[in-house]
Amino acid sequence: MRFDILTLFPEMFAGVFDASIVARAREMGRVELALHNIRDYAPGKHRLTDDTPYGGGGGMIMKPEPIFLAVEAILGVEVPPEGYQTLLARGYPPIVLLTPQGRLLKQALARELLAFERLILICGRYEGVDERVRQYLVTSEISIGDYVLSGGEIAAMTVVDVLTRLIPGVLGDPAATGKDSHSAGLLEHPHYTRPPEFRGHSVPEILLSGHHAKLEAWRRQESLARTLARRPDLLAGAELTDADRAFLAGLEERTEEP
Repeated sequence: MRFDILTLFPEMFAGVFDASIVARAREMGRVELALHNIRDYAPGKHRLTDDTPYGGGGGMIMKPEPIFLAVEAILGVEVPPEGYQTLLARGYPPIVLLTPQGRLLKQALARELLAFERLILICGRYEGVDERVRQYLVTSEISIGDYVLSGGEIAAMTVVDVLTRLIPGVLGDPAATGKDSHSAGLLEHPHYTRPPEFRGHSVPEILLSGHHAKLEAWRRQESLARTLARRPDLLAGAELTDADRAFLAGLEERTEEP
């Protein structure tokens, strides 16, 4: 999968993309990353990429020209007046704007994006981008949370990391991503490792029993209990069995008892 990242600060990505899973995925040839400095595509001697907003107000707005020119140079095609959607329909890659106004990044959205072989990520800055970038260039907008960052770079790093983990062959355990929190709509169960006792605290006996069926049942119930306690909102969209619902009902009854 290829990621083209448009940013005013390409130097921010070096440490993140040169280590850990993303670096290994690049070495394996499963992920290709290309950083593009938006300033390189800004016309004029001073390479201006932002300007004051029409109508007044604080902050600066990223200009549309450098962003459009960067995308056109990367893809080798001119964006038609009616907008990029016509190129998307012809097989050109989606263009994602990282913005707090976008669709919240979740595992389900990540799996949708994994269907594409290439993504262009635009990192916003300042007070945001000129609205014409949203209207005639961007095909989707993504937020990584209900808060505001200084720019879209950290959000872009997050998107790349989330998608990289889902690419087949990147992780050692092919089933690992299916066990992660949020993958099945629930938070993940607790984990333990050696030593079996640490400062008077023991590992649950079920984990040492070797009884796989009971172990899986314990993990499922722990996952349900943790989700109910920490993120009960997730249960509305989770795939639950009758046994799961009965277990949750029992937990709720115990918490309601005086």
